[in-house]
Amino acid sequence: MKDNFSKQSNEYARFRPLYPDELYQYIFQQVNNFDRAWDCATGNGQIAQKLAERFIEVEATDISENQLNNAKAVSNICYSRQSAENPEFPENYFDLIVVGQAAHWFDLDRFYTQVNRVLRPGGFLLLTGYTLVEFEEPELNSLVHYLYETILGNYWDPERRIVEQEYRNIPFPFQESTFPRMYMRSEWTREQLLGFFSTWSALQHYIQDNGENPVDSSFVSRLHKAWPDQNPKPVRFPVFGRAGKK
Repeated sequence: MKDNFSKQSNEYARFRPLYPDELYQYIFQQVNNFDRAWDCATGNGQIAQKLAERFIEVEATDISENQLNNAKAVSNICYSRQSAENPEFPENYFDLIVVGQAAHWFDLDRFYTQVNRVLRPGGFLLLTGYTLVEFEEPELNSLVHYLYETILGNYWDPERRIVEQEYRNIPFPFQESTFPRMYMRSEWTREQLLGFFSTWSALQHYIQDNGENPVDSSFVSRLHKAWPDQNPKPVRFPVFGRAGKK
């Protein structure tokens, strides 16, 4: 599993969008028992913190120590540095396993072997994520796509294409359930959008290769032209998932 987010872990915690309550309502409707959940590749712990509201215990793992250091401490969450493919948990340990915006980085064959080992019979697995930010204004969407595709297109890891395909083409050897269409929704300022760009792995790759930030004064000027005031604007992210029971 690649670690593309340790360098910008502070920005990740500040600027990444939050999953909607609708996602957790869906999860809780699928789960039979609420003893123990695993938030695999927890990042800054946002999913774990929501699961902790219903589960007695939550294990939240990540390979990035920096990400874990930015996670909020909660009494019934145990954070630990572990990989998805080699976790140190007993057999039949979890009622739920969730992976948010990370399964495309996994060695899925090895991960699924571990899922079958640690997930209880009838336990629920969800691989979820989200695609590109969307605005109501076409000119802002065009600018986002210009950065995403034209400037950074060659700097995205191949795994990013799995996200663009909404995990439709990955294997999923479980009793699959229908995942409903939903959206992350928020209101962002220009500064929040720029902060979100800073969390992109492709942008970090570009800086590493070229020694400069592609979100430069010229790009910011184009953004200000398309978004001339300081007022927040509605944004949304399409949320997708593959879900099923063991």
